[in-house]
Amino acid sequence: MTLLEQSVELLNHIQGEDVLVIQVQEDNLDASNVRAFRDGMQALIKDKTRVVLDMSNLKFVDSSGLGALISCLRETNGRKGDFRLSNMSRSVLALFELMRMHRVFSIHETADGAVASFS
Repeated sequence: MTLLEQSVELLNHIQGEDVLVIQVQEDNLDASNVRAFRDGMQALIKDKTRVVLDMSNLKFVDSSGLGALISCLRETNGRKGDFRLSNMSRSVLALFELMRMHRVFSIHETADGAVASFS
């Protein structure tokens, strides 16, 4: 681990009918912590098909963070599942819209709404 790398805290719980909800406890998802984020997410979602990422604490996501989110989506889609996003700040949502990622991801206002969308 280099001096630039950080750990990433991910809180998780099962909600509804076996939906894994993960909350990122960071302000930024960027090059400084994306490897730790990706490793943590891989461990949590390895056998899950329904995953919601609560992004309420994130204020900034860069291209490497976006890449990590896309890899989570691909992994769950590969198991015939889905990876949904919720609670985006205005600035993060604006980035997703600018990059046209709102067409790639299922984005919900709340984690509960994202969980409910699975049923």
